Amino acid sequence: MQTELSRKLGIEHAVFGFTPFPAVAAAISRAGGLGVLGAVRYTAPDDLERDLDWLDAHADGRPYGLDVVMPAKKVEGVTEADAEAMIPEAHRRFVRDTLAAHGVPELAEGEASGWRITGWTEQVARAQLDVAFDYPVRLLAGALGSPPADIVARAHDRDILVAALAGSARHARKHRAAGIDIVVAQGYEAGGHTGEIATMVLTPEVVDAVDPLPVLAAGGIGSGPQVAAALSLGAQGVWLGSIWLTTTEADLHSPALTRKLLAAGSGDTVRSRALTGKPARQLRTAWTDAWDGPAGPGALPMPLQGLLVAEAVSRIQKYEVEPLLGTPVGQIVGRMTAEREVQAVFDDLTRGFEQAVDRVNRIAGRSGR
Repeated sequence: MQTELSRKLGIEHAVFGFTPFPAVAAAISRAGGLGVLGAVRYTAPDDLERDLDWLDAHADGRPYGLDVVMPAKKVEGVTEADAEAMIPEAHRRFVRDTLAAHGVPELAEGEASGWRITGWTEQVARAQLDVAFDYPVRLLAGALGSPPADIVARAHDRDILVAALAGSARHARKHRAAGIDIVVAQGYEAGGHTGEIATMVLTPEVVDAVDPLPVLAAGGIGSGPQVAAALSLGAQGVWLGSIWLTTTEADLHSPALTRKLLAAGSGDTVRSRALTGKPARQLRTAWTDAWDGPAGPGALPMPLQGLLVAEAVSRIQKYEVEPLLGTPVGQIVGRMTAEREVQAVFDDLTRGFEQAVDRVNRIAGRSGR
């Protein structure tokens, strides 16, 4: 699974693996792909430095990347306390009532929420990059638009390629104009924040829109034949995220959540604003149903929604309240039926890719098999 882009980055397979877990990112890089560590949960620079130290030591000298969130639209001078004050009491009451209806216990006195949305601000992302630029990062990815021009310049000064996710050809052209090196065409099927155009339609549109920039296909991809399909559509690689959630190296801290992921079908996800305020594909749960139903108050805009539900999400996760327990995940969840090591996922991808290419070659009369 080699392309011009994979050769440029010195990786064996044109597979870019996004993950919030350093152990998974390192395993992806060791397996011949490019592990990309999601930085959004690192609100303290010291924590990111610790995990980058670990990742750098366990990637066996293979290249790796970092994914940061720097929203394209920002509000200057608004602190987290200011944002908290903007949250209506009716929304707070809805959260309390929903948790009470499912018997979700309170956090212990003095225990802070383990899930915060503050990593979605540019100020935090810049602090993350001040740390990351001291490491041999090969790829910097922006999940919510092109990073600011000065960040792109800093990355290029360090020979770091910059990627940005796009849900439409229009977004992709904006990335090209901003000096981005790689565009990730993220289809509707993807987990997390995603647009409304399916991967099969979006990928060739983006390839045409930004030619000759390399494009990665994302969304609903988790098998070798799908990788082959992405490359046949003009992509120079694939961007995979959800498929790593049920690997043995992942650290979800929740056996119940792992069971739900393994049992879910491809129709068991929903695009909902319930988690962050922007449409994000995630497991459908009683929590998303409550927010998206007619009795719900409607999600608040980012970052207010994330601040509102942060403690609730922590309580649901800590006590593993299964009806409410969910996570961002794409429609590929239907293929995630067993826990496997990252290397086993790669073995399946490469084997399936070879079989798919052989199949096409037979159809084209180019194989002696």
